[in-house]
Amino acid sequence: MSNEHSLTHLDNRGEAHMVDVGDKEVTQRVAVARSKIRMASSTLAAIESSELKKGDALATARIAAIQAAKKTSDLIPLCHPLPITKVSVDMQLDHELPGVVTEVTCKVRGQTGIEMEALTAASVAALTIYDMAKGLDRGMVIEEVALLEKTGGKSGEWRHGD
Repeated sequence: MSNEHSLTHLDNRGEAHMVDVGDKEVTQRVAVARSKIRMASSTLAAIESSELKKGDALATARIAAIQAAKKTSDLIPLCHPLPITKVSVDMQLDHELPGVVTEVTCKVRGQTGIEMEALTAASVAALTIYDMAKGLDRGMVIEEVALLEKTGGKSGEWRHGD
């Protein structure tokens, strides 16, 4: 197996460990992730008009996504805590889905990537929307959490579908 595709979080005995990134170059790193949550049209209408009993689902999900990005190393084993410099959350109501599409961009100037922070933030945004609207629609489905792109680091640029 080539070193490029070897499992980096296992030591020579096959035991999990946190990778030492101390010798890696500090670079600007950016990751963009997306989540989609599909729901009944009536649920989407209630979110759009801020008629949920729990309050503004989109505002709450945006804050939850930012908090989730900052807490990723507490949630995902072996992730390094990162000095995140930016988390932006864009939420779009998609009437054809119907549902909400969330896109999260995370940035860091560091020695390891920020993909997990973007993915965690996008996931938690969708979970928060579910929590906010479950009183109306327990059949909502989080049907996609995907990394769309990443830049920086030794591996450079990557885009979904490349």
